[in-house]
Amino acid sequence: MEIVIANKSHIIYADIICKTIEDAAQVRGTGIAKRKPDYVATKMKNGNAVIALDNEKFAGFCYIEQWGHGKFVANSGLIVHPDFRNLGLAKKIKKVIFEHSRTKYPNAKVFSITTGLAVMKLNSDLGYKPVTFSELTNDQSFWNGCQTCKNFDVLTRTEQKMCLCTGMLYDPKKENKEEPKEVKESRFKKLKQKFLKKNKNVKQ
Repeated sequence: MEIVIANKSHIIYADIICKTIEDAAQVRGTGIAKRKPDYVATKMKNGNAVIALDNEKFAGFCYIEQWGHGKFVANSGLIVHPDFRNLGLAKKIKKVIFEHSRTKYPNAKVFSITTGLAVMKLNSDLGYKPVTFSELTNDQSFWNGCQTCKNFDVLTRTEQKMCLCTGMLYDPKKENKEEPKEVKESRFKKLKQKFLKKNKNVKQ
């Protein structure tokens, strides 16, 4: 099993990713926004997604979204294929996409809205804190993305102040001191590699 930063070579998995997300929403009966294959493919092309593969078989996926001119990012669409559930894969994917988000967008606040207790636990372990919707992005395009969720009417009736989802936020300015040690070390290593790649003549 490997979890890697997705690229254009992984576009062949876009259809099954969207189908798996849609099936999960129907089974859980909870709010999961649907996504189209073209949208997922774009995330892969831009290096804003991670994918888990067992040899060449799709196992899991998650992607990054930017909002408010880069002031906020969200790790969305976390999904694990039914054949690979209950193996701790979701936690591994969440950790990788979070580290990738912190490396690629170090100054952005990372937020999440979810109805899933398991996702809330994963977020909490990474340093997210529960917040009101008013502390999340006011980028209307984000909230418009909730239209495919079965609970969108609740969000509309409350003027986007609350819904069945819980809002969670990781603020790098406030939470950096509490960031898990392994996350700090992993992110530092990636930043160092990125720097050395751009500056090949610099000695380690």
